[in-house]
Amino acid sequence: MADFRSMEARTGRTNQRYGTQGERLVAGVVPLSADRTRVLVIQSTRRGGWVLPKGGWEMDEGSAADAACREAWEEAGIVCRVTYDLGAIPEARPLAALTAVAPKALYQFFEVAVEKEEAQWPEMHKRARQWFSYAEAAQALSQRPELLEALNRSSILR
Repeated sequence: MADFRSMEARTGRTNQRYGTQGERLVAGVVPLSADRTRVLVIQSTRRGGWVLPKGGWEMDEGSAADAACREAWEEAGIVCRVTYDLGAIPEARPLAALTAVAPKALYQFFEVAVEKEEAQWPEMHKRARQWFSYAEAAQALSQRPELLEALNRSSILR
């Protein structure tokens, strides 16, 4: 990630990348503590509850990893380093739940080491962040199969 981190979160989908099947390309992180016993989760702004930092991979970003680290900064206020590519995870929502506003997505997750937690970040007034054990996170992510799959692919100690 670049040395300069904007305090303004990106919004909208004008620069959004889409896959060959029209699916929205989403990049996310599984941020682990140094001892790999905890994962940092953030509050969802739409549904309440807890989620992993993630968001659209945009046209001006060279890689999904770059997009994932930007989202980690904007949503969780962390500076991170990618340690593992956890691979692609397809959309888990049923077709009936897809809309023009929330189209089908293909998720690309990365395990990251948290290098720094900043006291101020772009979405700090919209989202809380909290460290969870594997069991706590698995319970919190149980209604989001793609996020739970990313957690399960990570090297977090169970």
